[in-house]
Amino acid sequence: MQKNAPIRSSLILEERKEGSVESQICHSTDRILRLTRHLELHRRDYSSQRGLWQILGKRKRLLVYLSKRDILRYDDLIGQLSIRGLKTR
Repeated sequence: MQKNAPIRSSLILEERKEGSVESQICHSTDRILRLTRHLELHRRDYSSQRGLWQILGKRKRLLVYLSKRDILRYDDLIGQLSIRGLKTR
């Protein structure tokens, strides 16, 4: 496993900057997948579990922000990353 795995650059358009919401969501999704694999091996690593929960919360907040700002970009990103969308009330 590489320490700094490349972010899915095909998902992020060339004109977007690294600090864009899409790139932050892609980066956090990669970190979530990496931590999930780690926790499958080390089930009792509670500090990593807490870190995973924090990353999940931050990604959720970014997804809420993106869905309120631009629903088309949100739908496109959700489809490309193959993650569930937000729950609606």
